[in-house]
Amino acid sequence: MHSVPQPHEAFEARVRPLLDVPIRPEFSIEQTPSPQRLAPQAFTLTADAVTDGSSATVGTHVESASGRFVVLHDPDGVDEWEGNDRIVIFARCDVEPELLADPLIHEVAWSWVTEALDNHQVAQVGGTVTVSSGTSFGSMAERPGDGLVEIRASWTPLDGDLTVHLSLWVEILATLAGLPPVSAGVATMGGRRATHT
Repeated sequence: MHSVPQPHEAFEARVRPLLDVPIRPEFSIEQTPSPQRLAPQAFTLTADAVTDGSSATVGTHVESASGRFVVLHDPDGVDEWEGNDRIVIFARCDVEPELLADPLIHEVAWSWVTEALDNHQVAQVGGTVTVSSGTSFGSMAERPGDGLVEIRASWTPLDGDLTVHLSLWVEILATLAGLPPVSAGVATMGGRRATHT
């Protein structure tokens, strides 16, 4: 007689394929400890850019791009989620201060999230876009100004395939960093020293 998988075993089986999702070569992905208080079970990956220091497009600094991808799971479900799972993402990248002058930059950055989620089964999409800039003074006045765009978003996946949502996060991060689209399967996440939490 087959034993019934425990909740943590079932969750680990669902997130394990995330370690084998094809990923863009510009990013290095690794598993990191997950937040403990957001849900009974969680899985977290972080991304950092791996570049030669050049920018992909004018106004962006690809080498500064980084992000975080979290899968939260509550076997009992959460009313606010409208489901048992929740995807939480974070993406950030330095940009030229001139780009921050665009009055629609918040809306444009959020559109990268909604466009990535188009044609995918998701619910309760929400998030924030943070835009900030810095100017140096005094003895540091010669330093160029800096700018930063951060995207935080979350949604409830309804299709059950978590690997799709990992790819969506990478797509959002790449768009924020100004990287051009690439074909799927350009690289893999194999060989990582990762431990499930």
